Amino acid sequence: MNEPMNDQADQASDHAPPGGYPDYPVVLSVSGRRCLVVGGGPVAAGKVGGLLRSGAQVTVVAPEVGGSIRSLDGRPPAPGTITGEPAPGRAGGRWPALAIEARPYRAGEAGGYDLVITATGVPDVDRLVVADALAAGVLVNGAGRNSPGTVRLPSVLRSGPVTVAVSTGGSSPALARWLRDRIASSLGTDLATLAALLEEARHALQRAGRSTGSVDWATVLDHQIVPLVEAGRLQEARAVLLGLCGPPGRTDGTGASRPAGPDG
Repeated sequence: MNEPMNDQADQASDHAPPGGYPDYPVVLSVSGRRCLVVGGGPVAAGKVGGLLRSGAQVTVVAPEVGGSIRSLDGRPPAPGTITGEPAPGRAGGRWPALAIEARPYRAGEAGGYDLVITATGVPDVDRLVVADALAAGVLVNGAGRNSPGTVRLPSVLRSGPVTVAVSTGGSSPALARWLRDRIASSLGTDLATLAALLEEARHALQRAGRSTGSVDWATVLDHQIVPLVEAGRLQEARAVLLGLCGPPGRTDGTGASRPAGPDG
């Protein structure tokens, strides 16, 4: 049985559990950050595209750089993707600059970046890049199993500001992709629209001086908001949410109104 992770319940242990410790999931904000991708093939191209969509300043280093990477240079983002601020000197709304250097990796250069990804397919090179990054305290992902680095790259589903990431701890990228696709097909709902509506409701709760924990979000989403959004009744969904966000005591946290107290 899977159990939700509870940070407060987690306790340090002097001994690693069987099979080793699980990865600690995080979401990195790389907008405007200098990122290095070592490798010029299809695997590296996928990493470059993901970094660019997240607004990173990307440098690619490889003796031979394929067309799939070169075609990314200067390409505007696809509709609906989220990007960082455009780099200085670039047209507004375009991806930040992509620097391509067709040459071998130079020992030690990984230390000059905020995030490093190596996907050369050459074990000795990948190991060197990972070792250089680790020595410099830089986060690094290695595509090879023998030099994974400190960061694993999950399979990702994006919808507006919503990001769903699935990782198998490096044991099976194919399973991670399968799980991602199953999640995407099972959700169906426009997550970007849901996120926008809930962000508006969250701000309204804060203005009313209420905690977001005062609303039974699971019940509200399952039985009211998601059905309305799926039916295209967005204004009704917004009205329900904003009705939850009034002064304390006005609703029971599920959208139902409470009788006013003696003070009105």
